[in-house]
Amino acid sequence: MTIQAVLFDLDGTLLDRDTSLLRFVHDQYERIGALQLVQKDVFCERFIELDQHGYVWKDKVYEQLVAEFAIPDLDASFLLQDYISQFPQHCIAFPHLHETLGQLQQQGIKLGLISNGFGQFQYANLQALGIAHFFEAVLISEWEGLRKPDPAIFQRALSKLRVPPEQAIYVGDHPENDVRASRAVGMKAVWKRSDQFAAAAEADAVIADLAEVIGIALPAVQLRRQASRDLDFI
Repeated sequence: MTIQAVLFDLDGTLLDRDTSLLRFVHDQYERIGALQLVQKDVFCERFIELDQHGYVWKDKVYEQLVAEFAIPDLDASFLLQDYISQFPQHCIAFPHLHETLGQLQQQGIKLGLISNGFGQFQYANLQALGIAHFFEAVLISEWEGLRKPDPAIFQRALSKLRVPPEQAIYVGDHPENDVRASRAVGMKAVWKRSDQFAAAAEADAVIADLAEVIGIALPAVQLRRQASRDLDFI
């Protein structure tokens, strides 16, 4: 059956969150003098450990850091606001992000995004990557009042795109929230390989690079026709 839409997760799928976060933490340490009472590598390593790949919100992370390192005259809420405002400046995309979205869109594939997290923060990261304009539907859990793996958030996205689940692909890195949840509503699930998780056994396909989505979403004949048109243009 022809694929009409491809929907994506954000963190760990389009956004290289681990690399982005490490860049941000180093920058925050350098900018805020009070943090420098702690050795840099100690502070950064502890931050990453407490963050748990984004599954612990930063209010808890900063409260723990300030208490654990007994940092004087520094409020956890100040550090949290700095994180919210400055993190988007450090967003790093996975390779071939723009090329992949651009080619899918050029071939008439509708694009959507479903992400857990805080609305404005996640959307700011989407904008920082320079890809917001590619998506016809962007659903972020805070704004929707729903979180993955709730099937309702996938169904809502498909409704916005006006595409039945059997004609849609969902790409994500989380075996439960992305792979199993999207398959449960009838979508084809593509697992983006992640060192954080064990293999998603239920995935319909596994990729290591975003560019591989093109070959999954587009029939080979369609790709050959596009290549032929490109050669004719040259």
